[in-house]
Amino acid sequence: MVWLWAGQALYVGAALDLSPHSGSVWCLAVGVDRPFTLRVGDGRPLSVRSALIPPRTTHQLIAEGGQMVFCYLDPASDRARSCRERMAQWHEAIGSRHAHEHRLTVLGAALGHDSAQSADERAAELLELAAPITPHIVDERIAAAARVLRDDPASAIPARELATRAGLSESRFLHLFRQELGTSLRRYRLWVRLMHAATLSAAGHNLTTVAAEAGFASPSHLADRFRTTFGLSATRLIATGVRVRTCPPQ
Repeated sequence: MVWLWAGQALYVGAALDLSPHSGSVWCLAVGVDRPFTLRVGDGRPLSVRSALIPPRTTHQLIAEGGQMVFCYLDPASDRARSCRERMAQWHEAIGSRHAHEHRLTVLGAALGHDSAQSADERAAELLELAAPITPHIVDERIAAAARVLRDDPASAIPARELATRAGLSESRFLHLFRQELGTSLRRYRLWVRLMHAATLSAAGHNLTTVAAEAGFASPSHLADRFRTTFGLSATRLIATGVRVRTCPPQ
């Protein structure tokens, strides 16, 4: 099952044998029933029960059929920062051993047996445990730019216009955007569009409409971006029988 909140997403289910990919946001991965192997670039494989993977990091997760939790955290949110603070160990950019690792596995296992309403409540509990909201002030100029992208995902507003609105040069704006949110403007825009596409798809819109309203040039463009971001095709994910639920903002 997949839950979508404003800026956050949670997947609970089979690991799906993901191919190497690089996401646009922070991803907390938790092995529900066993540890999993994480390969990052040419580095030594890590055997972990929980790992936090930053944006723009090519990685492959090998769980051999195990059940997984994937929590995708918008870099503009307070949750991304609080999740980083809860990782007990770091392997360069990769965090491992979440402070509430055991409880997260228990919640993940229970989610497969709940009624829809109970599952929604437990999913929200899992999100709050993994990455609670903590006070943090993002530079208002960057926060305003992120809101523009979220409010109109299909817009192709260029970086130079966002920089002008922020009163910054384009190069300074792009540097500050990455510094404040931990991901590039291009990747953040992609994340916003993918979340909007998922919401439209869950509402029953056809793929052509979804792609156009989310800002993708075509359904094939959307499919390609989905595959490179999540490590599998949207068609393959749908074929698993995954259910998508949209939830109120957290």
